Amino acid sequence: MKEKLAAACVIPVLVFDKAEYAVPTCEALVEGGLDVLEVTLRTDASWEAVNLIKKALPQANLGIGTVLERAQMERAKDQGVDFAVSPGFHPFLVSSAQELELFYLPGVVTPSEVMQVRSMGLTAIKFFPAQAAGGVSLLTSFVSPFRDIEFCPTGGVNEGNAIDYLSLPNVFCVGGSWVATAEDMEAGNWQAIREKAEAASKLGGN
Repeated sequence: MKEKLAAACVIPVLVFDKAEYAVPTCEALVEGGLDVLEVTLRTDASWEAVNLIKKALPQANLGIGTVLERAQMERAKDQGVDFAVSPGFHPFLVSSAQELELFYLPGVVTPSEVMQVRSMGLTAIKFFPAQAAGGVSLLTSFVSPFRDIEFCPTGGVNEGNAIDYLSLPNVFCVGGSWVATAEDMEAGNWQAIREKAEAASKLGGN
């Protein structure tokens, strides 16, 4: 799964206020070249959106974000979700993901958290909130002490700075919401989402 995220280079972080937006949004993203998608569990429409996407786009690699509980991981596994992402780190959730055999990116922001996640056998980690925590500068300082760790920065990542993150040797992908915004969804502007996906898919040299 990590290789698929790295190949995608940009992971759209999706917040669906209405489940009806899910399929046309994700169809536009996939058509634009982004086939790894993260649906955040931040709204009441999230799980219905997951179900609709799985049925309509079985070829996509679908993940859930904002995971705070094991029950969410269990439900995601039952629904055939490919990966899970959390904003922070908790050993119980790492262990839960390992028991469920679900690819998982816990969130970290400090060297101590990186060390804890590393001690549990993970070498791919989410870095959140990226910009607020120090961005490219902080991740650059992680290269030397954590040579075996790679990061997926999210939080404040956009079309203007994504390439700066992707240029770092310890970044394998980035996550961001700019590719499919609430405004685009509400306006039904699927073409704008498709075009932004096409541009984002080229950031990693694909």
